[in-house]
Formats: sequence, C-alpha cells, structure tokens
Amino acid sequence: MLRNAFAYITRKWPKSLLLFAIILLMGTLSLIGLSMKGATQKASSESLGSITNSFSMQINRRTNPGTPRGAGNLRGEDIEKISQVEGITSSIKRINAIADILDHEIIETEETLQNQSPERAKQFKNTLMVTGVNDSSKEDKFVSGAYKLVQGEHLTDKDKNQILMHEDLAKKNGLKVGDKVRLKSNLYDADNEKGANETVEVTIKGLFSGKNQAPLTYAQELYEDTLISDLDTAAKLYGNTVQTATYEDATFFAKGDQDLDQLIEKIKALDIPWNYFDLVKSSSNYPALQKSISSMFQVSDYLFIGSLIFASLLLTLLLVLWLNARRREVGILLALGLSKVQIAGQFVAELVMISIPAFLLSYGVAGLLAKAVGDTVLKNVTSGIAKQMAQESSAANLGGGAEAESFSKTLTDLHMDIQPNQLLVIVLVGGLLLILVSILSSQWLLHKKPKELLVDVE
Repeated sequence: MLRNAFAYITRKWPKSLLLFAIILLMGTLSLIGLSMKGATQKASSESLGSITNSFSMQINRRTNPGTPRGAGNLRGEDIEKISQVEGITSSIKRINAIADILDHEIIETEETLQNQSPERAKQFKNTLMVTGVNDSSKEDKFVSGAYKLVQGEHLTDKDKNQILMHEDLAKKNGLKVGDKVRLKSNLYDADNEKGANETVEVTIKGLFSGKNQAPLTYAQELYEDTLISDLDTAAKLYGNTVQTATYEDATFFAKGDQDLDQLIEKIKALDIPWNYFDLVKSSSNYPALQKSISSMFQVSDYLFIGSLIFASLLLTLLLVLWLNARRREVGILLALGLSKVQIAGQFVAELVMISIPAFLLSYGVAGLLAKAVGDTVLKNVTSGIAKQMAQESSAANLGGGAEAESFSKTLTDLHMDIQPNQLLVIVLVGGLLLILVSILSSQWLLHKKPKELLVDVE
C-alpha cells in the first residue's frame, strides 16, 4: 500500500506538487495565526498587568465639575475609607498641581509658542505640570508606557521633597539625578484657591523618557514639562497637607482572587457622596488597548480557522475531481480482491506522504514571515482604532497630554515566534482534517462495485 502510494505521488508529480503547495499554505497561515494569538496573549499580560485587578475612584463629571481647572476633587478621608475595606491590598493617590520652576527654563515647541498669548507668556513662562503620587511605579502614565524611568529610582510613599523629571528637561537645564531645584506656587493658577505662595526645594530622584504622540496646545501638555512628585510636595504648592489636599483620583488594587464587581458594590455602601464620584475598573481607562488586543485575537482566530477550512474545502474539491479520474484504477484494485479499507488507506497514505514535508517546510516559512505578517496586521488594526480613539478623545476634550494618550494607547509591538509545540498542534489538527478530507472525497467512489466503475470508464 505504501509502495503504491509513493509510486503514484511520484508518477503524478504535478498533482502532488499542487497538493503540497496547498498544504504548505495552510500550515504556514495556521502557524502564523497560532503564533499571533500567543504573542497577543503575552503582550496583553505585559500591557495590562495589574490593571485587570484594580479600579479607580474618579469624579462624576455629569454632577461634579471638579476644581476650577476641571481636575478631580476627591477627599483624602474618602480614599482612606475605601483603603480600609477588606480585599483592598494597596492604593495609589494622585494630586495634580502646577508650579513655576525657579532659575531654570521649561521646554517650548513651535506649536506651543504659536498658541501662547502675551498674557499667558507672562503668567506661565516657567510653569510645569506636577503630579503628586505615593508610588510612581504604579502611576497611570508609567503603567501605560507613556513614561519610562531611565535613571534613578521610582518615588515611594516614604519620599518627601523628591521628584522625577523628564530627561530632556534635565538636559536642557544641565541637571542630573541628585540635583536640587526649587518649585514655587503659581499665583495665576485657578486651582490655587488659597493663593498659596510656597517655595519648595526638591531633589531629582529619577529621570523618565516619553514623547507626545497627539497634537497639543500648551507647553504644560508636553511630557517634557511634567514633573512627578511625592504627595507632600504637590500638596504644599497649594498650601495644603496630605490630609487636607484634594486628590485628582485614586486607584485601588484588589487581591488576585477578588471579584471586582462584588468589591465595588461593597464599597458603594460606604458613607461617601457617590452622586459626585464614580468607581471605574482600571481596564476601562484603556479602551483602545483593549480593542486592539481583542481585534488581534479575532484576526489570529480567523487566520488559523480560516486557513484550515479554506484548505480543506479546496483539497476536497480537487481530490473528488482527481479520484473521479482514477475510477478504472479503483475498479481493477477491487476486482483483484483489495478491500475498500486498503484502497482508502492508500489514498490517505498518499496525502500523508505529501503533507509531512509540507508541514515541516511550513515551520520554516512561517518563521520567516511571522514578524512581517504580525507587524502588518497590527499596524492595520491599530491605525483604525487610533483614528476612532482620536475622534472620541477630541469629542471628550481630553487634550494632548499623557492622560489622553493613555486613553488612546494601543498595542505597539508583537514578539512573533513559531514554537515547536505550535507545529505539533498544526500537524495533529491538520493531519486529522486531511485524513477526513481523503476519506470523504473517496467515499462515493468506494461505494461502487468494480463492474460499475469499469463500465463507467468504458
């Protein structure tokens, strides 16, 4: 049987070559689909990380306009109440402020200078955005990848009078980790309701990198003109303490096995004016990232399943046509006493002999093409999502800062590689499909009697 199968595929090499090409294509595409799914799963875990078991407390903008500048106005006592709930492991609090940097210059671009009126230039000439946080490693902009620490260390809840500065701002002013700078309250800041006129000397604990991707209006939207500080420093700039300050928002991290929905319902029973505030799952703050991940999963499934179905249908059609031309051969074999099982076994053996080298070669071809295909698919998926998010961001008036770009963040890279276990899956699944295709396509022929087949030929 095996000898006959080998003799046939070598004698009919053009047909064998066509079957080989179809199986090679099926194996290559399905391998790339599996690799894409695995790479997306890995990227999802790395991108979302702790986001999936956390939620944030934010102002409800329908009922709460926030501070005069539109920032959050959460109370420290409410944040503390939530932090004490069983199931909460830690929390991240943020205070937004602006401050003038003394004896140094901020970074301006042609774009920001064009939007700067003489009055604004006078009032905010050396003004920086300041985000106070009790753990900068878990601050949204670092979690989303908008910022990346390149020197020094992250801020912790034990730090006071410490900041993280953008590496370009430090370079412009000849500053390095360990240097001290002075920050001063800005009297023109609408959120400086107490009219605080504080000067705080801070030490640069670390430097971070990051570049704006979206259009912006003012210098203070530049990543380069943003400082990350400890909570105490940000509170002082408005004449407050950590206890009396108003907070932009707070993120709460739950135990790994905690049901977030149940925990949120439990927290909403606390004595907090919930008509002014919302509890939002942190994953909801990254809609573009979630959409890009789900879209990549969908494409990888389509590629894997679609290639198997398409190849199976095409092979079935070709085999039915070619087996029809082998009626005489089948009739003679049946007349010589060979069983239908033996003949069907030969057909299966022929397909297996062609498919084994095709599957092995597909492993190499998929390895060569995987990155290019993955990058192309990712680019097409994310470009459409990015446009949609940009429109939504513009409609929501989120501006061009890092907060808006976290909203619009998508997957940026896939590490595509073909694994041997993926080839094993393709060989098993593809092999079963090919055997099934071979049996189904020969069924009509094997049901006939030898005389019928030979008469049909005549």
